Amino acid sequence: MVRATIEDVAEAAGVSVATVDRVLNGRAAVRPKTAARVEQAVRRLNYQPDRLAARLARAREYRFCFILPEGANAFMIALADAVREEALRMAGEKVVIDLRHTDVFEAAVLAAALDEVGAVYDGVAVVALDHPQVREAINALDARGVSVVTLVSDVPGSRRSHYVGIDNSAAGRTAATLMGRYLCGRAGKVGLIAGSLSLRDHIERQFGFEQVMAHDYPNLTLLPVREGRDDRHKVQHVAEQLLADHPDMIGLYNVGAGSTGIAAALEGAGRQRKVVFITHELTDDTRRALIDGTIDIIISQDAGHEVRSAIRVLMSKADRAPIVEQMERIRIDIYLRDNIP
Repeated sequence: MVRATIEDVAEAAGVSVATVDRVLNGRAAVRPKTAARVEQAVRRLNYQPDRLAARLARAREYRFCFILPEGANAFMIALADAVREEALRMAGEKVVIDLRHTDVFEAAVLAAALDEVGAVYDGVAVVALDHPQVREAINALDARGVSVVTLVSDVPGSRRSHYVGIDNSAAGRTAATLMGRYLCGRAGKVGLIAGSLSLRDHIERQFGFEQVMAHDYPNLTLLPVREGRDDRHKVQHVAEQLLADHPDMIGLYNVGAGSTGIAAALEGAGRQRKVVFITHELTDDTRRALIDGTIDIIISQDAGHEVRSAIRVLMSKADRAPIVEQMERIRIDIYLRDNIP
């Protein structure tokens, strides 16, 4: 089937190509009857605009910015690598993608980073803290016409355009079901470690985990969650304290990062393979701990898919095109040492 062109639409509607362009992009007023003829021709011919050609024909570039956490979080480093890779690929399409790092655990610092973006960019993707200051900064960007996509961790009360990431509550519920099944009816304590309970993805994972554990596994006692700010050394210290305080602990769920610190704490206490350890994100370090049996299960998400999805969403917003929801759905991946890619 030959793909319809804008010239075909113009001929079918009995108007100029410029008029079709104005109707499709809302650039100037067109008489309602004329607009209706153009829209009817578009539907009849199943016309699909060539977005790439349109972008290449633009007089200016689109500019997007990714704001990611600073530090040594392996998954966030993978996100940053994916951003750099996509920036190179998109450069030929008149799309500039910049990368900035900041402390996303501090609301004032993250809000300031969002404020500094200003009107320089057409869109921003940010790993965000769910805090009033951050919400206001996102709302201010939206008011200036800058689309905002939240990445990995959402701020649903803001005027962000879209959230790109897994269903974190479902991820927490999944971790709880796997923990209960792996412990096979044993009674005992289960510890939780989070990066920060100001990050919505961590809160939602914790909530989902606790919900299933309380309902389905009353034989397991949940310990109060402890925070480690996703820093390997802080998380290791938190895990060492948890192990020392609870020698009868039989399960441990890390809702955030810093898993190698927990693995080191388990090995230092000689309790690897004695405590069922479930964590998030498949990285080079967690892969090794999964293979040697210190980590039992990894619940993961694809960093490259998330970055590409965020860019597609920002491009759709800039082009005033609809988002294909099915394409932007991020899967929850579950890895054992038997199925790691």
